[in-house]
Amino acid sequence: MTAHSPAVPAAAEASGVPVGRARRGDMAATEDDFAEFVRVALPGLMRYGHALTGNPHDAADLVQTVLEKVGARWSKISRTTEDPTAYVRKAMANAHISRWRRTRRETLLAEFPDVPAIPQQDRLENEPVWQALRDLPPRQRAVVVLRYYEGLSELEIADTLGVSCGTVKSQASKALTSLRKRLGDALEGGDV
Repeated sequence: MTAHSPAVPAAAEASGVPVGRARRGDMAATEDDFAEFVRVALPGLMRYGHALTGNPHDAADLVQTVLEKVGARWSKISRTTEDPTAYVRKAMANAHISRWRRTRRETLLAEFPDVPAIPQQDRLENEPVWQALRDLPPRQRAVVVLRYYEGLSELEIADTLGVSCGTVKSQASKALTSLRKRLGDALEGGDV
């Protein structure tokens, strides 16, 4: 290796590939790896985002925001993380919770729209289970979605959210109690 480029692999120098090309090649490989990761993981991340946010539009925004941040750091994340999908799920849950905390008090508009938007009805909008799930606090919703929608174990959920297994259990218990309470009336009335 040369003194001015300690990060360049010796094989690149030995092969006669100029240093600049070796770095560009590594960067292209990293971009290709990230593109492949996104291609494979995107459908599951969109489903997870939809379950977290309660609608497909916010889900798409959440996924895009998190993937932009992850893409910028992909080479480090792919080297240091065993399961990049779990890393992205954790980032999504954290970003959603942060956004929820910022916006739960008020929603500000710079200007009112001239023409009212025609809202497209989400097919799950009036579904009692989705309504009850949307009403849960973000961390409880994340635990329920990861457990029952994504099929992760308590340990995997704890790793994904960066909390203890005890926290996962307590959040799941609180969430299920709340869902039973909210859905109990609908179940008795025959709506579900």
